[in-house]
Amino acid sequence: MAASRQFGDPGLFGEAWADDYDEKTPLDPRPAADFLAGLAGEGRALELAIGTGRVALPLAARGVRVEGVDGSDRMIRKMRAKPGGDRIPSVVGDMADVPVEGPFTLVYLIFNTLFNLLEADRQQDCFRNVAKVLEPGGAFVVEAYVPDPSFFDRGQRVETLDVTEDSATIEVYRFDLAAQRFHSQKITFDVDGVHLRPHAERYCWPSELDLMAAHAGLRLDRRFEDWSGRPFGPGSTGHVSVYRTAL
Repeated sequence: MAASRQFGDPGLFGEAWADDYDEKTPLDPRPAADFLAGLAGEGRALELAIGTGRVALPLAARGVRVEGVDGSDRMIRKMRAKPGGDRIPSVVGDMADVPVEGPFTLVYLIFNTLFNLLEADRQQDCFRNVAKVLEPGGAFVVEAYVPDPSFFDRGQRVETLDVTEDSATIEVYRFDLAAQRFHSQKITFDVDGVHLRPHAERYCWPSELDLMAAHAGLRLDRRFEDWSGRPFGPGSTGHVSVYRTAL
């Protein structure tokens, strides 16, 4: 269970969030699936942190041969219970190790999940190991937010997320600015007691990701603001970055 795990455990997020992850993440997966299908073509695609298959399943429905890695067995079991989920080969493991055999035409890591690796070295390992399983000219796609320094003001933060007649949910953050890291708890108080949802991230700016990619032998091919292909610019709050191996 999540209560017995530590921050930095690859399975912590999935064990804490799997049961209602889809309900709490009401994002339309179609724009991402359309974008990724165009990169995968007829090749193999690998999703790191595949989770409940929110994007992998619609991508597979487009004819892409998708495989997955996730740190949480509970997340993968959720995906396998969905129509078509049992046809997506997936392994439980640390995404930084990329514990599968290539080559892949496409590897992708979306929805800020790279930041779940809490050490800079492990984020670099992820880039390096992705490069090893990509075919020549293959693409590594990273979707993430652009950090907003104002969010980290004074080293801590408390947000009220929901208040009803019989419950209240808050989220508390503690920031380590030097390490570019935060630890948080989403805390719900209701008639059944207190419920905790832990999370932690090491956030990076796009320029740092570009440096990690370069050290792994990857180059930035394209960068957009979102899955629609809007141009990335100084005011963009998120990015979809496409890195490639040499031909």
